[in-house]
Amino acid sequence: MKLLQLTDIHLTAPGQTIAGREPNENLKKALDHAITHHPDAAALIITGDLSDWGDADDYKRLKDVLSRVPMPVHLCIGNHDERDVFLSVFPELADENGYVQSAFDLPVGTGLTLDTWGPESHAGFYCETRLAWLDRQLMACDGKVWLFMHHNPVPIGIAPMDRIMLLDAEAFGDIIARHAGKIAHIFHGHCHLPLSGSLHGVPFSAPRGTNHAGWPDFGAVANLSSSDLPESYAVILADEKSTMVHMVEFGYAGQIRREGSPDYADWDRLTMIR
Repeated sequence: MKLLQLTDIHLTAPGQTIAGREPNENLKKALDHAITHHPDAAALIITGDLSDWGDADDYKRLKDVLSRVPMPVHLCIGNHDERDVFLSVFPELADENGYVQSAFDLPVGTGLTLDTWGPESHAGFYCETRLAWLDRQLMACDGKVWLFMHHNPVPIGIAPMDRIMLLDAEAFGDIIARHAGKIAHIFHGHCHLPLSGSLHGVPFSAPRGTNHAGWPDFGAVANLSSSDLPESYAVILADEKSTMVHMVEFGYAGQIRREGSPDYADWDRLTMIR
């Protein structure tokens, strides 16, 4: 099974930039790159911060762009989004309680998109209603489950970012611990950093994002840190036994060199180009 994860696309009015980069153009570049190189992907999931300011026009533009994607697309919302505005454009993505959550079949198991949005905050929230929904979904799943969410459920060790992580992390973690045997992986965004780790033995990961990039400044106290590292998305390769996650830096503009053979006999000190 192959899946594609895009995150933190931060759409703005066309022509407006964030960190000198145009989010609409970068989303199109990311989709073009992903679809060209991975047309066999079973699904594409975008894990939040779909709009930079939660504007309806951004969601309308997103809906139009995604209508041309040849594989199923699933969406999460993030702290930069506005749930009610998003649902005015994507009403079909509301669950029975009005949250942007869904369950969908995958070639291996089930995918779940989670809604960690909260009003007037960059932090993440997962209330009792959402916890109960997740618990029911996990109980109903027989095979492997893949969770997709915006906010990081574990502190990353950078103070400003940890203040806006999933604030209901302990209660969320209790659900994860209860069902750890069937959750294959948790995919998140939010941090604009390539991250990996585990929660109650369940692995998680995040790519950098399709527009502006963060920087792991462990000495930061008040402000988040940014950089000019390349834009990226994730390619997920999984089966019943294993999961592999690649961060593809589609924004890299340098040379790609093909050097060295995987065959040991071809490695020669005199002729190898290094």
